[in-house]
Amino acid sequence: MAEHLASIFGTEKDRVNCPFYFKIGACRHGDRCSRLHNRPTISPTLLLSNMYQRPDMITPGVDAQGQPIDPHKIQEHFEDFYEDIFEELSKFGEIESLNICDNLADHMIGNVYVQFKEEDQAAAALQALQGRFYSGRPIIADFSPVTDFREATCRQYEENSCNRGGYCNFMHVKVIGRELRRKLFGRHRRYRASRSRSRSASPRHRRERDYRSRSHDRDRDDYRDRNGRKPERHDRDGGSRRKHGSSKRSRSPPPAREGSEERRARIEQWNREREEKA
Repeated sequence: MAEHLASIFGTEKDRVNCPFYFKIGACRHGDRCSRLHNRPTISPTLLLSNMYQRPDMITPGVDAQGQPIDPHKIQEHFEDFYEDIFEELSKFGEIESLNICDNLADHMIGNVYVQFKEEDQAAAALQALQGRFYSGRPIIADFSPVTDFREATCRQYEENSCNRGGYCNFMHVKVIGRELRRKLFGRHRRYRASRSRSRSASPRHRRERDYRSRSHDRDRDDYRDRNGRKPERHDRDGGSRRKHGSSKRSRSPPPAREGSEERRARIEQWNREREEKA
């Protein structure tokens, strides 16, 4: 029974725990939900609810006065907010990911999810954000159960094929430009896919790894020292070998095995020598 409950925890088959709160850290029913919202007491991820106020909040693409807004202006406004939040939150530790929802439903609009590398960094940020305001509005921050954003994001939205629009129940993560991402996260940023599960290397990755290994050997062959000579390559046992014009190392032949009669004679000789010394 326990194994069955564990296998369906956080899924649609779970009639006790809310699957949407488990996956995206928010539920459209809120406190009126018939299922439990298991709020974590510690997590590397913080949820800043309804924090981002998009300029076309009332009607997409139109400002409060009913005038159309240039999409480039909307993106510029978003990236300014993203950079501002990133720089402020990075004071508390290394940020693994910062995701901002582009959804329109009340329980998800403007939600900001920041995932730190360590849980204590998230705890320090949460404590510092208590009682603070941003753009005249109080910051509502809580620990979030979301640690794997692959399960929380809408795949159809990433493929521009979501027919639910901004009222989808999964995250429509707003994307920043490449230059800003490189500036904030670094050129050689290595994402851990939100604590992604470890997987064995696929055949394609194994082939690439073997190719890189062979390429490294070729690069080592092409390397020359300052005098133009190729360095000696060393075997694992510490011996050196040259690529051309070197004689093979001679191996001494293994000693011949003694027969049983020879071993008995040798043992008798050892016993006689021991008795004479005694």
